[in-house]
Amino acid sequence: MKITVVGASGLIGTRLSERLRRSGHEVTDASLSFGVDTVTGKGLDAAIAGTDAVVDVTNAASFGDSAALDFFRASTKNLLAAASEAGVGHYLALSVVGTPRLVESDYFRAKMVQENLIRASDRPYTILRSTQFYEFINGLIDIGAQGDVFRLPPALMRPVAAAEVAAFLAELTLATPLGRIVEIGGPEQFGIDDVARIYLAANEDERPVITDPSTSYFGVELTDDALLPDAAARVAAQTLADWLYQSMAD
Repeated sequence: MKITVVGASGLIGTRLSERLRRSGHEVTDASLSFGVDTVTGKGLDAAIAGTDAVVDVTNAASFGDSAALDFFRASTKNLLAAASEAGVGHYLALSVVGTPRLVESDYFRAKMVQENLIRASDRPYTILRSTQFYEFINGLIDIGAQGDVFRLPPALMRPVAAAEVAAFLAELTLATPLGRIVEIGGPEQFGIDDVARIYLAANEDERPVITDPSTSYFGVELTDDALLPDAAARVAAQTLADWLYQSMAD
């Protein structure tokens, strides 16, 4: 099978490309570092020509303003047009659990636009929404940094290892297009504040975490379940403790 991974140099893209190649598939890596610009369209037609499936794991460089909307709208329109022109049989994209509940945020509004463009297109598609990656916990904690303390909300989440998201995405890529959204989350449920405490303790960081429900998450105040996947979501296997142990051993 010939597959184009768009955003191939990122956290998920590198893992996805490697996994697909190990399975014997022909993979074209597409990203700015490989000479492909999805916003301008540069190199896009060549990267997608003759491919059976396109997997979009790109992300915006900015999370907090209209730049995210500009990126996802332009990038997704160009990708869908190129995929349609090439007769691509399966278009997949990675999105975020909770997107419809968080559209007051510029970033999640942009992700909603991306999802809607895909669903309205003429391409057979699958959209995978994932919960927050373990690998991004440090950045998540930083949203609540205030001097020598962290103020973070108790809203619940089920973080997941990027490797397991990439594995599920590879599985979906090789399957028949679902024509719908599916979700994946980690095996454990924590408050964001508790995730921070566990992560900081594992890194021998003694700065305290103060529970503060008013702390915003990328510009939106969270309800308790806004970040939780639905009941039918794929449940990943790796626990936070196992991931922390592995990441420190690497």
